[in-house]
Amino acid sequence: MSLEHEYALLGGYNRSAVGKWIARASATISAAAVFVLLSAIDLARSFGINANLPPAVLSLVGAGMVYTLLYWLFDHYAWRIGLLGRLLKVPHLAGSWVCEGVSLDKNPPFPWNARITIVQSWDRIRVHLETSQSSSDSVAAALLYDAAVGYRLLYHYRNHPRVGETDLAAHHGFAELIFPSDGSSASGEYFNGRGRNTFGTMNLVKEAK
Repeated sequence: MSLEHEYALLGGYNRSAVGKWIARASATISAAAVFVLLSAIDLARSFGINANLPPAVLSLVGAGMVYTLLYWLFDHYAWRIGLLGRLLKVPHLAGSWVCEGVSLDKNPPFPWNARITIVQSWDRIRVHLETSQSSSDSVAAALLYDAAVGYRLLYHYRNHPRVGETDLAAHHGFAELIFPSDGSSASGEYFNGRGRNTFGTMNLVKEAK
């Protein structure tokens, strides 16, 4: 079962507009492909070659199939490449991040470390955090383009303590992270409720591939 979920996109290029552009491109490509195939059949017949075009071939270049292929390529790759990625105003956050956190509800404040893995496509995202005592996964998220600071990632997560961590309770929480435009670091804050009333700060640095 995939744990990635859809995320809201605020301040970036409208998702429905992207779908319309892909649909137009699919129709154009499909029409061109059918025209080329039919022209090839006519050319072959003009040379006395008995050529036929099976319906299965036409279905492969139909607008629906072309749209499916183009959208898959866009969803997994194209949205984050070069000029197109900058135009859409959606940061590519996928990868592993080293997280240094501080629980500010403690006296004195309590530092903690974690590794965060972000899985992201154009449509879906997942933020997974691992510490020595527990792990958490996002269940809802939003990405906001902010011209002043870069990008904001807001997400709601569910945390589960590891087996044997009897002092910890499963809980829900919320985090807000700010990513500069270069996408190599982030800083933000979190708070927990419904089982663990704590709050604090987080600083992330992206690991090199």
